[in-house]
Amino acid sequence: MYAVTMGDRGRLVVPAELRQRAGFEEGRPLVLLYSPGGVVLLTRDQLKDMVRADLADVDVVGALLAERREAADVEDAV
Repeated sequence: MYAVTMGDRGRLVVPAELRQRAGFEEGRPLVLLYSPGGVVLLTRDQLKDMVRADLADVDVVGALLAERREAADVEDAV
């Protein structure tokens, strides 16, 4: 756990040890993610990995196709 203080214009200083452990390098784009549990600071790669893990068991394409077929069936019935 690291305690930081918000500075002017919303600036935060991320302690060097945490930057090193998290892979935060100077100039690297970061993402602030708001969630009900708080705010999370991630690299874009970390965010992509998190989203992929969350969607690993979800068939997004299959769900979209099923939705489109259902809409087409309703449209054909009219």
